[in-house]
Order: sequence, then structure tokens, then C-alpha cells
Amino acid sequence: YSSADLTEWTFEGVVLPPDTANPSSDLHPSQIIERPKVVYNDKTEKFVMWVHIDDPNYEKAHAGVAVADSPTGPFTYLGSCKPNGEDSRDQTLFKDDDGRAYHIYSSEWNKTLHIGLLNEDYTRHTGTYTRNFVGQYREAPAVFKHEGKYYLISSGCTGWDPNTAQCAVADSMLGEWTVIGNPCKGEGAETTFGAQSTFVLPVKGEEGRLVAMFDRWNKTDLDDSRYVWLPIAFTDGRPVIEWKDAWNLDE
Repeated sequence: YSSADLTEWTFEGVVLPPDTANPSSDLHPSQIIERPKVVYNDKTEKFVMWVHIDDPNYEKAHAGVAVADSPTGPFTYLGSCKPNGEDSRDQTLFKDDDGRAYHIYSSEWNKTLHIGLLNEDYTRHTGTYTRNFVGQYREAPAVFKHEGKYYLISSGCTGWDPNTAQCAVADSMLGEWTVIGNPCKGEGAETTFGAQSTFVLPVKGEEGRLVAMFDRWNKTDLDDSRYVWLPIAFTDGRPVIEWKDAWNLDE
């Protein structure tokens, strides 16, 4: 889907078609595909997608990659791997101002969050990576940059049930991350307003304006899961996300 205002949306078609003919394919409908993220590579002029690839038992724990000339695809699937030899589940991408891109993913059976530097075309890991929040079981990472600092919002591991979000800050993507607490405030904050972090969207052309995006899972009918989008404010250098029944970008 595409939108110019985040309110009205146009269906643009299937960007990564399933492989219905090959039961052993990562893209066969019997397999699991979650949390696709896409960044644009200025050098190759390609849109690059990374995605969590798994089997129905959630034991495969691979990261898949695909490329396209357009954000609407079709994307060409290049295959999957265990980055740096470790499993990869909930994941996201972050492209920095210098053009470097990073793959951030839950690893070591979700016990530790890895941050890996991608190569110049964003399709492979370079082997440079860090282990973060060791033994803390963090998933659903969402990364953004604000006034020279890097922020990472994540959730705990409680299956499809919501839990308390956590935010950490660092001076560099591969540096040391300091936990600064729950960014959500007010009623419902302890369960992240019944949702789970998935991405932080910088508003194009609006410096410093950020939208926190969450998945609200319906565990009895996952196809009917919904989204929660809320603005991020900053208080004393810390991100604050408060519930709003309704809001718009002009506020």
C-alpha cells in the first residue's frame, strides 16, 4: 500500500509472491514470513528487503533478503541464512545518514539482540556485529536517530500477549546501549497500549517528527491483527509516547 498522508492508502499489489510449486521453498505458503523491512540503496539504486524466515515450529530462524527496482516490487528473492552463524527472528533494518545499513534481530533463541553491519549493497552481513541486552529476551526492535543519538525500542518475549516496552540509547549503532526505561506513558503504558513495537517512521520533510508504529496482535485471529501509530515527543532528551484516541500530523 502507498500513501501521501498516512491516512488514505492505495493497494499496490503483492511485492513478494509466494512460491506455491516448491514445498521446500522459504516462500511456500506452509512456511512463516514475518516483519519485512525495506531500505533503499543509493549506490545500487535497489530497494532491499530483509525478512524473518521460519518454519511452522519457529526453529529455522533464518533471515531472508530480496531486491527490487521499485518499492512496489516485484522483489526477487535471493535466499536466506543465519547471520554470522546465529539464529535470526524478530528483526528490523536501519539506514544511517552515512549510507551504512544495519540488520537488528533477536538471536540466540531470543536471549540476545544482535546488530550487524551490512555490506555496501545491503544484501549480506559483513561479519561485524554486536551482542546487546544479553540474556534479557528482547524482540520486536525499532530503531531511530534523533539529534545525533540512536534509540532502540523493543518488547519482552511473551508470545502474542503485550508487555512493557523498553527503550535504550547509544552514541553509535555498534556502540554500547544504555537502557532508559519504558517510553510509553499514561494509562495502558505497562502493556504498550496492548501492542508491540515494529518500526519508527521519520516524517519526510519534518525534521525531528517521528511516528512510533506498533502491532496489536489478535492471537485468536492473527489475520485480524491491527496497528497502533502514535507520535513521539521528547522530554529531557528521552522519547515519550502517550496514548491519543486521535491525532494528525498537523498538530
